Amino acid sequence: MGRVYNFSAGPAMLPVEVLEEAQADMLDYKGSGQSVMEMSHRSKIFDNIIKEAEADFRKLVGVPDNYSVLFLQGGGSQQFAAVPLNLYKNRKAGYINTGNWANKARQEAARFGNAVELASSKDKNYTYIPDCSDLPITDDMDYVYICQNNTIYGTRYPELPNTKGRELVSDVSSMFLSEPLDVTKYGVVYGGVQKNVGPAGVVIDVIRKDLIRDDVCPETPTMLKWKTQDDKDSLYNTPNCWGIYICGLVFKWLLKQGGLGAMKERNEHKAAILYDYLDQSKLFHPTVQPPYRSLMNVPFVTGDKEMDAKFVAEAAEHGLVNVKGHRTVGGMRASIYNAMPEEGVKALVEFMDKFEKENA
Repeated sequence: MGRVYNFSAGPAMLPVEVLEEAQADMLDYKGSGQSVMEMSHRSKIFDNIIKEAEADFRKLVGVPDNYSVLFLQGGGSQQFAAVPLNLYKNRKAGYINTGNWANKARQEAARFGNAVELASSKDKNYTYIPDCSDLPITDDMDYVYICQNNTIYGTRYPELPNTKGRELVSDVSSMFLSEPLDVTKYGVVYGGVQKNVGPAGVVIDVIRKDLIRDDVCPETPTMLKWKTQDDKDSLYNTPNCWGIYICGLVFKWLLKQGGLGAMKERNEHKAAILYDYLDQSKLFHPTVQPPYRSLMNVPFVTGDKEMDAKFVAEAAEHGLVNVKGHRTVGGMRASIYNAMPEEGVKALVEFMDKFEKENA
């Protein structure tokens, strides 16, 4: 069949250039006589790989020296527990419920303390971001938590919430490295890499150093303590060597594309092609209110489950795969991350237009 346009929410497409470089290195990494998947994480070769990856990430994002960058395992879901365990002092935090992942994070934090729901968009099935200008934040809250781009519902924060001096913690998994990120606005920002950055199995945490403490909640497992990982430069135990190596290749690819500002322009252009079509379509309807639309995840429906299923099946036959929506939204969802070329979005829109005419 050849390569398809993969609109999956994750694991997602990787740049072909990156895949080709990894393919060339597969059996013999840079003359070492071994694959990255085989080498010791304690070796000088891998030490160079992870150090170079961190340096390129810092350059790409503009991470200041007073922030640590950690390459961890367990995905975003493990950080749902790590965040409260490492940041709780008063065992109280504020959570803004904008969908599945923000809610799961709050439920996990509630196991260890008082995780207060500050605002929610559940009343309209998470199709918007609530007003975060004057939230009921109290002085005893250790942090305020958001999921900045909601993969399932296709929303993103148009601006960061007013945290009233509390630390801001953000899960940026599905918008990670798709646009510039000012990490100084956050105490902690993290993301699973399987959408924009690399293969599944790595989560990158960017944490202000003063928040990496010894005096965390006493029940914190050794592996979830950020200081454990920070003291050993993400090498406390065997990391996901192959995943980190691929992330490093993607960082270089992004730098070569012109950095995160250039990626944002490209992503805005791609998203506009799809949203402009949806806004004029008689058959397909976007589910998210315009001010809150994600550049990365675009859910849409026909309003007829059978028609939705027909579209998903026929799209796959045309090499447009994984466009089925999440079960909580239904319909379709096109995830158009960094590695999705403009041609892929245009191919989807052309097929949607053809499908609409045939099924009018």
